[in-house]
Parts: sequence; structure tokens; C-alpha cells
Amino acid sequence: MSPNNDVFRVLVYDLTRERGDLVLVPGRLDAIGGSGLAALLYEKYGLPTAPAFDPGQPLIFAIGPLTGYFPLMSKTVCGFKSPYNQNFAESHAGGRSALALRFAGYDALVLTGKAKRLSTLVVASRRIELIDVHYLSGADVFTTGKLLRKIAEGASGHRSIMRIGPAGENGSAYACINVDTYRHFGRLGAGAVMGAKNCKAVVIMGDGDLPLPEDKSYPKLFKDIHDKVTASGMMEKYHNLGTPANVLPLNELKSLPWRNLAATTDPEADKISGEAFAEKLLMHNAACAGCPVGCIHVGMVREMFSTSHRFAIHQVAYDHEPNFAAGPMLGVTDPTEVLAINDMADRQGLDIISAGVALAWAVEATQKGLISERETEVKLAFGEPGALKRAIWLLGHKANEFYALLGQGALVAAARYGGEDFACVIGQEMAGYATGETYFASQTVSFRHSHLDTGAYSYDQKHKEQDVDAVVKFLVTDERERVLLTCLVSCLFAREVYKPEIVADLLTCLGYGELAAGLDAASEKARRARWRLKIATGYDPMGTKIPKRFSEVTTWKGPIDAAYMEALRQGYARAVLELAAPVAAPGDPA
Repeated sequence: MSPNNDVFRVLVYDLTRERGDLVLVPGRLDAIGGSGLAALLYEKYGLPTAPAFDPGQPLIFAIGPLTGYFPLMSKTVCGFKSPYNQNFAESHAGGRSALALRFAGYDALVLTGKAKRLSTLVVASRRIELIDVHYLSGADVFTTGKLLRKIAEGASGHRSIMRIGPAGENGSAYACINVDTYRHFGRLGAGAVMGAKNCKAVVIMGDGDLPLPEDKSYPKLFKDIHDKVTASGMMEKYHNLGTPANVLPLNELKSLPWRNLAATTDPEADKISGEAFAEKLLMHNAACAGCPVGCIHVGMVREMFSTSHRFAIHQVAYDHEPNFAAGPMLGVTDPTEVLAINDMADRQGLDIISAGVALAWAVEATQKGLISERETEVKLAFGEPGALKRAIWLLGHKANEFYALLGQGALVAAARYGGEDFACVIGQEMAGYATGETYFASQTVSFRHSHLDTGAYSYDQKHKEQDVDAVVKFLVTDERERVLLTCLVSCLFAREVYKPEIVADLLTCLGYGELAAGLDAASEKARRARWRLKIATGYDPMGTKIPKRFSEVTTWKGPIDAAYMEALRQGYARAVLELAAPVAAPGDPA
């Protein structure tokens, strides 16, 4: 590897000083890019013991060495200190963000400080500008995007607009950053960190050039990858029905959460299946830049205006996770209303998974008499989309004390009103799988508290035996392979394509031969660096808890074994502590 190939090109922009600096940061052999680079940059610029909203905290956007060169290398990693749990966190998004950053000439963008007024940062290969957009205060995500497309014209095919809605401005702990309308940095509150910086949006103009590799093997390598993802059938599921294809199989396996996880199966699942969405609402497929698969499914919602008797058509992207949170978790079985609830959350700039699951807790708390309409301002009930949509609006606007607390997470609200036992929070509000003990323990402890941190949801569906050591070994091994992909940064749907031996060939082709030779060591360094940072910012894996509701679940294997689940949680937590422990240098005492 040449000396320049070890260096990351990082734009560090101080919003307080309104100044950007290009910083050359060495470390590709240790960090690779993406997740590893975000950790490296937080270690360099972050304030581990300061609050998430401290102006000095960085908001980091990082891409990988294969971005722009190979299919499905389409994601950007956002690194930040989370206002949800005050730990170092990551969120991943696609859209045009990664390609725009690559064509702008940067491996990463780091925002520090706080703008004097609500502002938008425009970044291009030869331009950096901070624009006063105080008039967008309180504007929803789509209004903001529409205006910014006029304000920041040019490079439309390689332009990415990352923006927040009212929830981000109001400091909701699960406010998201909307990326190019259909994608999101969704989980753990990146949107609130952006709002705390008085930054309404970041527009990245990919207006530079990207020379093709000189290595003669590049065309063949590209074609091989392209053929695998388009002609082999391995990605067909994602293009056709998309992840909503999971609904009926999960429901059949008694693994689909319904009505705040009071049930794991329901006879009305067919109404909100992937097949039902495709038949009734699908308008078209879309894709992230650099992806030939087209897994983004865009549905249609009609909004009627009672005063004028006219209507507007909204295009709403859907996947299994948003559909779960706006659908079965809230007892809603009309696919049009599921999309309408998703649309409302999108407009507010809320992570729909956390918002939907938090509202499911609120509905059950209402049923149990812990809260009333005095707090909720609407009559909440499962399966009542009108009230639920209004509650999403109230949540995004932090309408009163109740919604301010609920906007910090279901467990925060439960600490005030009661109901911790049925708050479906395992690290953060749960994702759309109730597959069993492995999944519940994994999401509780894992780095992002995400269903994509490991394949635990799949492991549960294949294994009935109880073997703590085997499960922990699987979780640790599976995480390592996924961290490599999030350092590159690949869409995780392509994990069967980008195996380590293939990745090594691709890196060598691009001139990263030394990195390719030490790929396993580099990805392991990146993984351990992430865990060390999370723990340095206050995370205690042994102190995590699984609420009682998760021990009341029945899946295809039968009732949850709470003792076994707790053993898995503790076993995985101990493994994480080992990963975060300092590695002894050669010659040091053991």
C-alpha cells in the first residue's frame, strides 16, 4: 500500500467558527473505513464523558474504500454520541449519501460546534458554504427537502440532502436524519444531535470526478459482482416483495410482534403482508445510488382535504421494520393506514421503529389506567389509526410533558408513569422480530442494539436446542463478519456476495494490497475499537436488562425460557467485555 492509500481525506467543519478544514488522517490499516473510520474519528474528535448535546461532540459521516467502485457499496455510517443512551453509537443509511461524499472527494465529513442560527451546510468538491435557513424552523422533512432542492441546485444526480424535521429540532432521543426522502439514519437519535448543532440539513454535492482503477482486473471483478446480484437470484427477494415478504413466515412461526408484543401471531397478518402491499399500494421500486437491486418499495397514500374535497398523493417508502412498527405492533391491519402512519413519522423526522413501539407502550399503559387522555390528548387504542397519527404529530412536536418524556424512549416515560414490565425495549425499542431468546438477548447487548448486528433472528428460527456457549460463539463470530461489511461500507443485504476472500481481491484491484493482506486483523481492530468507545462513553453490557414482557412470549419453540434467555444475555455481555479489553502487547505479562 502506498503512503497515500493509508490516509483518509476528512472534511472537519466547525459550525461555530463557520470554517472547514481538510484533515489527512492516517489509519486505514486499522480502521478500513465506515464503522472503523467513524470510531477512529470519534476517538480523535469526540468527548466521551460530555453529554450528547455538547456542541463539541462530533457528528460523523463516513464511507469505505470500495464506495463508488462496486455494486451495493452504497451505505454511509453516521457516528455520534447518542442522546438516547449517552453511548457512542452508529446509524447507517443509503440513498445518494455515500456516492455524493465520494464524488465530493472525501472519506468522511465531521461536524463540530453549533451554528449561530438554524443553518444548512453545503459541501462540494470545491465549495463549502453555511446557509442561514431560520425560516425552515419547524418545517417537516419533505418541505425542507423541496426548498433545499431549489436553494442548493446542481449535481442533482450526485447530490444528497440529509435533513431533520421538528423532532430533531425538539431533541427527541430517537429523531432521525432523513436522507434523500426514502432512506434514514434512523436509530438512536442522530437527528437530535444534528438539531442540537442548529443544523437543519447537510447538502453534499458530488460534483467531482472519480477516476476508474487502472488495474486490468477491475472490469471482470465488477461484472462478476454485478452478475451475482442481478442474475443469480440471490437478491430477488429484496427486489420483488422486499423485506415485507417476512410478514407471513414470521406470523406462521409465532415470531411477529402484535399489539405491544401481547401476541406473536394473528389471523389478520395476510392483510399487511408483503403480497398485500405489492397488490394494493406499490407504485414503483427505487434504489440507492450504486445499487442495481432496487429494494426500496414506494407505496401510495391519498390525503383527502375535507374543506376543498381535493386530495394529494404521497409516495411513502416501506420495509418490514417500518411496517411492523406502524402496523401489527399498533394493531393496525389496513395497509393504507400503515403507510399513512409511516408518512406522519417521516414528516416529523422520527425513527418510526422507536416511535411506533413507544406508542404501543402508551396504548397499553392507557388500557391499564396508568395514563389518560389528559396526557395523550387523543384517545389511544390499538387499531385506531386516526388517533395514532395524531399522537405521532404530537410526539414530533413535543406537545406536552408526556410526549416530551415519551420522546426520550418508552422506558423513560415508564419510569414516570409505571409500566416498565411491558415496555418493549431491548437496548432500544425492539425491531420487528420476536423469534426467541437468542434474538432478545442479542439485541439487548449488541453494539447498535439492532437486529442487523448479528443473525440472531435467523439462528432462533433454526435452533431449538439450548446451548449458551454455542450461541455466544455464533454471535461473536457473526458480528465480526458484519463489522467488515460496515467498514467497507456495504449494504448488509449483500453479505452473501462480499465474502472476505472476494473483498480482498477488490481491495487489491483498487491499490489497497496491504490492507487486503491484513483484512482479518483490520476488521477485528475496528470491531474492538467500537466496543472500547461504547464502554468508554458509559455502556455497561452486564448492566443491561430484558423487560418482563419478553419472558411472556410464546414462539414456535414454545414459551420463552426466561432463565436461559438471561444466561444468554450474561454470556454475550461477558464476551463483549473481553472484546473491549486492551490487547496485551508482545512481551507484556498476561
